[in-house]
Amino acid sequence: MSFVNKVLLMLTLLCSFAVSAHDDAYLDKQKSPHGGQVRMAGAYHFELVLSPKQVTVYVTDHAGTAVKTEGAQASVVILANKQKASLELKAVGENSLQASGDYETSPDMKAVVSVQIKGQEMQQVRFTPWEKLNSKP
Repeated sequence: MSFVNKVLLMLTLLCSFAVSAHDDAYLDKQKSPHGGQVRMAGAYHFELVLSPKQVTVYVTDHAGTAVKTEGAQASVVILANKQKASLELKAVGENSLQASGDYETSPDMKAVVSVQIKGQEMQQVRFTPWEKLNSKP
């Protein structure tokens, strides 16, 4: 095996490890900056934080650096108790999106967030917020 092939093999193995290290189970075991659930899509990490009648999504790159959300188009669909709530997220602050509205909560709750950062491709992320609460560090 040539030196170049060895280097390529090592790079492939390192990249494979990095990708597997960021699966949902791994992210659920990490401390999140705002206490929410973190998911990744494309070049971004998205943190979903729920409070009564308010949804906030924080956007960072993989290094944890804030990504500007000004001009982003985004929405969240929340599914719980056989109810569906669709909310439009608006940019607030440097790297967050927020919506207010009524939505149900339940242990099997799911949320689907769609975000298009200005000039970038649309990203879609799926959250299961109560799984984060049941995940052990």
